[in-house]
Amino acid sequence: MRFLHPEFGWWIVAALMVLGVLRWRAKRRFVASTTVSMLAAARYRASALRRLPLAVLAAALVLLGGALMEPVLPYSQTEITSRGLDIVIALDLSSSMLEEMGRIRPPRTLQNLTFSTRDSAAPMAAVKTRLTATKDAIRSFVRSRRDDRVALVVFSDNAYVISPLTFDHDYVVRYVDMIDDQLLRGEGMTAIGDGLALSNYLLSKQGGGDRRNQVVILFTDGENNKGRDPLEVLRESNAANIRVHMVGVDLEEEVRNKPQVQRLFQSIARFGGRYFNASTSRDLELASRTLDQIEKGVLVSRPFVRDAPVYQWFALPALLCLAVAITLRAVPFFIDYT
Repeated sequence: MRFLHPEFGWWIVAALMVLGVLRWRAKRRFVASTTVSMLAAARYRASALRRLPLAVLAAALVLLGGALMEPVLPYSQTEITSRGLDIVIALDLSSSMLEEMGRIRPPRTLQNLTFSTRDSAAPMAAVKTRLTATKDAIRSFVRSRRDDRVALVVFSDNAYVISPLTFDHDYVVRYVDMIDDQLLRGEGMTAIGDGLALSNYLLSKQGGGDRRNQVVILFTDGENNKGRDPLEVLRESNAANIRVHMVGVDLEEEVRNKPQVQRLFQSIARFGGRYFNASTSRDLELASRTLDQIEKGVLVSRPFVRDAPVYQWFALPALLCLAVAITLRAVPFFIDYT
């Protein structure tokens, strides 16, 4: 506890001393007599309890002075604010995204081509397509980004904005649900560069002055075969402080080993992003959780000290003591005639 105006305490002490001096000067002087020594005996003195109203009144004045000095209790608080990210999800809608996820491609040998009645009777297990599995991973990722603005871009021959940056994640998830193979009917190529360029443009136009970290997450199952060069667009992303991650959706080994694709992986890593090879639905979910962990918003902590006034701790007892003193003064026993 501390007092905001401790100087008032000296004024209160001075006032009490003045009142004490005035009371001492106002005492009556009696004429001396030969019986004074007898009256000075202890059995003739007034009881000390008769001074109780004065003592209670003094206590009330002291407590009232404490209240006037404005007592406070300092306590520390920390204000924590969260600043999220601006995330654009770029989804490949090329025709190859309709293939089955994790489809095994066995070598063409005579044994593999042998057909039996047992094989024909075997039940066909339901397998998700690459697009369906990717949509599931995107839903999971979007729902986990509480403080982030999320946008959705799709691309095939060209790139299109499905949802601008928004905090309404349910809105984004509904648009993810609406994506199907009929959305870009008549297109089927893979314009990765155009998809990244539109994502950069969206972030530059909607980024504003919030200084939020900006991220693009690219989901694709193939190599760039139309539109702008992705390497050139990646350099533009790096210049704009936009980090790009790529998730290869069941990307075939033959495609991964191409020099053009390898250069794309290397550029993403050089500019601070990561590449995830997702051959199964489980790999996609794992990539989604990993991205959720590595791309975190910024927590800003600002400690400050605040004073809580506690003058009532003094004022209420002072009023109580004052009431007690007035009540005692009404009792004949406590009336001081000396």
